[in-house]
Amino acid sequence: MLKIVSIVIRVNDLPAQAAFWKAALDYVERDPAEDDWLVLKPRDAETPCIALDAHHSERVLPPRIHLDIYAEDQAAEVRRLAGLGAREVHWDGRPDDADYIIMEDPEGNRFCIVDRPDWRGWAA
Repeated sequence: MLKIVSIVIRVNDLPAQAAFWKAALDYVERDPAEDDWLVLKPRDAETPCIALDAHHSERVLPPRIHLDIYAEDQAAEVRRLAGLGAREVHWDGRPDDADYIIMEDPEGNRFCIVDRPDWRGWAA
């Protein structure tokens, strides 16, 4: 049996990226930060975690992997994340009826905010 417990994001500025992702997801530190490593977890669960790895990595576009983050109120969350320093990414290949908005964190790591007000996980 396998379980995904942590998704690792390479970052340049660990404190700044930790502040962004903590505020974005309302995550907390699982353990005290190291100089080049920090694992963030949901306040109310053990997984999935986001691990921030402070090692330079070349940016590749389009990224080979990204996060899909569900939103109960997509427009409000996009505005909130933009206020935290995220940017919306416009892509000519995005379908007109897409239920996602592409964004990137302050260092350019991309993620999608998916419009899912009816997701049953909100009740959990």
